[in-house]
Amino acid sequence: MKIWTQKWIDVFKSREFIKSLVISILFVGISLYINFLAGSYATEKASLPVTDIILSNTRVYDVDGFFVWGPIFLFSLVLVLCIYHPKKIPFIGKSIALFTIIRSVFISLTHLGPFPTQAIAGSTNFINKFTFGGDLFFSGHTGIPFLMALIFWQYKPLRYLFLLDSVFMGAVVLLGHYHYSIDVLAAFFITYTVYQMSSYLFKKDKDTFNL
Repeated sequence: MKIWTQKWIDVFKSREFIKSLVISILFVGISLYINFLAGSYATEKASLPVTDIILSNTRVYDVDGFFVWGPIFLFSLVLVLCIYHPKKIPFIGKSIALFTIIRSVFISLTHLGPFPTQAIAGSTNFINKFTFGGDLFFSGHTGIPFLMALIFWQYKPLRYLFLLDSVFMGAVVLLGHYHYSIDVLAAFFITYTVYQMSSYLFKKDKDTFNL
């Protein structure tokens, strides 16, 4: 208890940290607002669904619990890591915000409708509280855990945990027909690019990232 409390005391002695923390919080807030606008727009403009090599050949599974609670578990884990290592918060926050804004751009460009059998899975009304419906490309459920794996890459237990979570959530959104196959596959490539952009744009924050 005293160790991580002292870490918080130490970081708040730095004006640079406070400034970067405030910027990261504002950046996350702006990104979530942009995501809301993009998701609403994409859902409103959504067209007909298309065939998919995986979804068209597999039945739908009721995985709504994993779909909702998986991100909550991920958020809780990242929150614990941030509590114990407050210096990491600015880089993590700015990276997630950049990811969210870039994803918002992508979902605003193409407006495919959800795969038709998605509605069969479980409590659809419950799911709709956590997603828009037309915000498909690319999968945030797959991309965010992979982004965390890249951020924590040099720390093997965390790297493998986040990688497993990314693959698991990719499987969940496919089994529930919540995303097309291309949404999941593209998430890995785009997220890697986002990480490289974040490492360049927020290099100073990343350089303080040491467990």
